[in-house]
Amino acid sequence: MRTSPTLRRKLIPVAAVSAALLTAAPATVAVAQESAPTPAAVPAAQTEAAPGTPAERLIVGYKSGASEAKSNQAAAADAAAKAEKTGEDVDFQRRLGTGAALVDLGTAPTRASVADVVAAYRADPQVAYVVPDRLNKPTAVTPNDTDYAKQWDLFESTAGMNVPAAWDTSTGSGVTVAVIDTGYVAHSDLAANIVGGYDFISDTAVSVDGNGRDSNPADPGDWYNAGECGAGIPASNSSWHGTHVAGTIAAATHNGKGVAGIAYGAKISPVRVLGKCGGYDSDIIDAITWASGGTVSGVPANTNVAKVINMSLGGGGACSTATQSAINGAVNRGTTVVVAAGNENTNASSSSPANCGNVITVAATNRAGSRASYSNYGTVVDISAPGGETRTTTANGILSTLNSGTKTPSTESYAFYQGTSMATPHVAGLAALMKSANSALTPAQIESAIKANARPLPGTCSGGCGAGLADAARTVQAVKGGTSTGTTFTSTTAVAIPDNGAAIESPISVTGRSGNAPSALQVGVDITHTYRGDLVIDLVAPDGSTYRLKSAASDSADNVNTTYTVNASAEVANGTWKLRVQDTAAQDTGTLNSWRLTF
Repeated sequence: MRTSPTLRRKLIPVAAVSAALLTAAPATVAVAQESAPTPAAVPAAQTEAAPGTPAERLIVGYKSGASEAKSNQAAAADAAAKAEKTGEDVDFQRRLGTGAALVDLGTAPTRASVADVVAAYRADPQVAYVVPDRLNKPTAVTPNDTDYAKQWDLFESTAGMNVPAAWDTSTGSGVTVAVIDTGYVAHSDLAANIVGGYDFISDTAVSVDGNGRDSNPADPGDWYNAGECGAGIPASNSSWHGTHVAGTIAAATHNGKGVAGIAYGAKISPVRVLGKCGGYDSDIIDAITWASGGTVSGVPANTNVAKVINMSLGGGGACSTATQSAINGAVNRGTTVVVAAGNENTNASSSSPANCGNVITVAATNRAGSRASYSNYGTVVDISAPGGETRTTTANGILSTLNSGTKTPSTESYAFYQGTSMATPHVAGLAALMKSANSALTPAQIESAIKANARPLPGTCSGGCGAGLADAARTVQAVKGGTSTGTTFTSTTAVAIPDNGAAIESPISVTGRSGNAPSALQVGVDITHTYRGDLVIDLVAPDGSTYRLKSAASDSADNVNTTYTVNASAEVANGTWKLRVQDTAAQDTGTLNSWRLTF
C-alpha cells in the first residue's frame, strides 16, 4: 500500500521555468645559447617565466659530451653544486625528452635569485643553454559553439561569471559532478560528458517509467495535469530540468554546435530523484549518499563517485536531521554540495536544503547583476550567480540543453530558463574547475575560496545575497597549484621495469620533518614506458601502507610524467618511502627514471 503523500514531503525543481524553446542549431621556439663570458647582468628574458614574473624552473641543455647530458645523477649533482655556489635552492627534477634537464628553483624565487642561478649555469663550459620554463596559455579560449554568444552569464563584464578566463587554468577535467534532479534526456551536446548514474525514485506514481529504482536515470518526462499535484495547481509540461542543469555545468564545448559548459572537461552523473510532482526526501537522501561514494542498501556501488553534487531543488521547512546527516556524510567523504536558495522571493531560511549546514547555498542574479525578483535571500545564502530573469525578454535567461517534447521525449533542443536552479549549476561548475585545478581542496576550502574571491554585486540586493557574485577566473587562479610548498626529496636512480614481471621499488629516505606527512603530499613520477596502460603505480609509506597512484588501463600512450596528490596525513613523515611500479602485461618495457616527494 502506497503511503499517503501527506505523510511525505516532496521537493521540487527550483527553476522558475518561464522558457522559450529554441531549435538546436544544425547541429615557442628556444634558441640555444652557447657558453660565453658572464655578462654584467642576465637578460630579463632568461629570468622570467612570464613578463614580470620570476621563473620558478629552468631548462638546462648540456653539451653532448658532458656527463650531465646523459646521467640524471650527474645533473642532480651539478644542480647541488650550483645551489652551493649561489646559496639558492636548486634541485634537479627530471630529464626532458630532448635530453635537457628541468631544474626547480624552490618556492617563490626572486628575480635576483633566478639571475644568480642562470649566471652560474651560463658560466659552466659544459652548459649549452639555460632558459626559463615558461608558462604557456591557450591562444584561443572563445568556444566555437554556435549559441555561445547568447551565454551572457559566462562572459559579460557586467554580471557574467568571468568563466572564459578560468579556462586558461582549468576545464574541470578529472572531476565528476552528480546532478541530483529529474534525470537525463539524450542530447548530443551533452552525451560525451555523461557517465553512469542511477534512478532513485522508488514510488512508481512519481517515477512514471513503469518501475522503481534502477540503473537507468533517463528522464521520461515530469508533466502533470491540472490538480494532479494539488488543488489549484495548473497543468505543466515536462521540464527536462536535469538536462538543462547538466548542460550549464558540462555541455560539450568547442564542438561547433549549441552551448558551452562551465566545466566542459568534467563528467556528469545524472541521479534521478524528481518525477511527477517532485520527489521525496527519502530518495534524495539515498541519492546524496550514493553519489558521494557511500553505501545504499540494494543499490550497486557507485563507480562514478562525484566530488561535486548539484541540487537545484527544494521544499519548505527546516532542514531535517535525516537530510543533514546525508549531507554531512557526503562532505566528510570529500564531496562539495551545492544547493539552490529557492524561488519564492522570501528568506531562504525557510527552504530546505538551502537552510542545511555544510552546503553552498546559491541565490540568483539577473543580467544587470541585481538579485533576481524571484530569488530567495538571507543569511543562509553563501554566494550569488547568474540565474536570469525573463520578464522583458527570454534572452535574459540562462540558455542550456533541453528537449522539445511537451510530455515524453522528442527532439533535442535548447531553451532559456530562469531560476536559482540555473544559478546553482554555475557554482557547481566552478567547484569542478577548482577541484580539477587543485585536487587537494576540501569542500570547506572550496566554499571559502568561492566567497573570498567573489566580486561585489554590480546591481542591488535586498535581504542578503551572500559574499557577492561568484567570479570563476579569480577563484580558480587563487586555488591553483596545490598547497604543498615545502621540502622536496628526490630519487634519481634509474630502475628498469621488467616486462610483465615482478614489481620494482625505489626508495627515498625522508629526514628532518616533524609530525605527519601533509594531506596534499605531492608525488612526482618520471617513467619512460612504451605502453603506460600496463603500469600499476603505488606509493608505499614507511609503515608499509600503500596508496594507489595509477591502475592498469587501456591507455596506449607512452610514458608517465606527472605529479599525483596523496592525502598522507595519517603517515609519519620521516622514514623510507617507496615508489612501487609493476608492468602487468606483455610486450612493453620501461624505466623509472626518477621520482620525488614534496612535503
